[in-house]
Amino acid sequence: MADSFLDKAYDTRSDAETRQMYDRWAASYDAEVFDQAGYKQPARCRDTLLSLQPDRDSRILDVGCGTGLAGVALFEAGYRHIDGCDFSDAMLACASALSLYNALFNTDLNQPPMDVPDAQYDAVTVVGVFSFGHVKPKALDEILRVCKPDAPVIIGLNDHFYQDGQLTAYLAELDDKGVIDHLGDEAGEHLPGINLQGWVISLRKR
Repeated sequence: MADSFLDKAYDTRSDAETRQMYDRWAASYDAEVFDQAGYKQPARCRDTLLSLQPDRDSRILDVGCGTGLAGVALFEAGYRHIDGCDFSDAMLACASALSLYNALFNTDLNQPPMDVPDAQYDAVTVVGVFSFGHVKPKALDEILRVCKPDAPVIIGLNDHFYQDGQLTAYLAELDDKGVIDHLGDEAGEHLPGINLQGWVISLRKR
């Protein structure tokens, strides 16, 4: 995978670079990330959500849905009320072709607000979204705004950004302020095909 987009994914440092890369990557994303690199986070995040929000009638927002890999995992578990949002129109087109999302919309989480009323979702998944040059930790404010009280938020991210500490520091701040309950962090596989570990973080809106 010497010439892959995956080699460049963590190098983008601006919103414009990120959007351009994902628009170009959309057609080959699933083959490279899921088939070749063995992306584990959609299933890991799905399993964590099942433990916290087992009601399959829950309305879920798949934030940064990309081509729909997390949506597929949720759908396979029996969830049927899934909306998705992403920064890349090309990624959203791939997700739309799956015909499993109730609604899909473009949004820039670094430039809120989302075009969503307050307290709409029973749960949110944020899989592979927080990273260098991608979505910043402050986007949690907007994600939590669209959650109902007590809604779980499940975050999957790579080990590099987790160890950087930006996200965990902001989670601690929100927990201290009484905005969330930070339920736990679980280490595990992220992209085993390139020997990259990752974390699943679970929290609940108060």
